[in-house]
Amino acid sequence: MRRREFVISLGGAATAWPLALSAQQKAMPVIGFLNGRSPDEAMSIVTAFRQGLRETGWIEGQSVAIEYRWAEGRFDQLPALAADLVERKVDVITTAALPPTRAAKNATSTIPIVFLGTDPVRDGLVAGLAHPGGNLTGFSNINVDLMPKRLELLSELVPQIRVIALLVNPNNPTGESIIEAVQEAARAKRLEVHVLKAGTESEIETPSLPSSDRGPPPSSSVAIRFSIAGGSSWRR
Repeated sequence: MRRREFVISLGGAATAWPLALSAQQKAMPVIGFLNGRSPDEAMSIVTAFRQGLRETGWIEGQSVAIEYRWAEGRFDQLPALAADLVERKVDVITTAALPPTRAAKNATSTIPIVFLGTDPVRDGLVAGLAHPGGNLTGFSNINVDLMPKRLELLSELVPQIRVIALLVNPNNPTGESIIEAVQEAARAKRLEVHVLKAGTESEIETPSLPSSDRGPPPSSSVAIRFSIAGGSSWRR
C-alpha cells in the first residue's frame, strides 16, 4: 500500500472513532495535527488526510476543526508543540512519523493519538500491533525496510557507482535505523557509504563529515541523499 493510501486510511478509519465520541459532547471536535515538516513539504499528506476525513463524513471547518502544528525540521520544537495541543484540549492528535509521535506520547496519556510510524513496537510506542494498549493506535509503514531496495535500484541504474553519500538529520530518531539499513545493503554490494549529518538548511550546505572522509570523492562516486527530516528522498 502506498504512503498516500496509508494517510487516507489514517485520516479516515483510525481517527473517526474518538471524534464520534467527542461529537456527542460538543458541537465541533478538534483534531491536533502534529508534524515535523513544513506545510509545503507535507501538502500531499494534508490533502490525503482531509480526503480520508471527508470519506467518513468529517469536513474541516464544518463538522471538525484541525489545529496544525509544524516543527519545520526543528525536532527540538516538537515537545512544546505537542504540549500546546494538549493544553488546548484537542480531542485527538494525529502524527505521521516517529519524532512527533514520541513527542505527543510524552505530552499526554489520555488524549487519543493516531500515528503513522515505521516500527511502533521496536520504537517503544505501543506494546504490540494487535493490542497496542495505552492511548496510541495507528499504522506501520516500511520506510526503513525500503532503503536497501532504493540502494539496489540505484546500483542498477548507475552500475559504475562505488561511493554513496547519505545525508542524515542527526536530530531524527529514525536516522540511525536508516543508516544501519543502508550500510548493511552497501556492504553486500561492496559499496562505500559516507554518512553526512545536517540538521538545518544551513548545515545542509556544509554537512558534518568525518575527518577520514574529507577530500575530493572518487570519480566513480554517486551521491544519494535521503532527507531524513522530511521523510522524502532525492539524489543527484
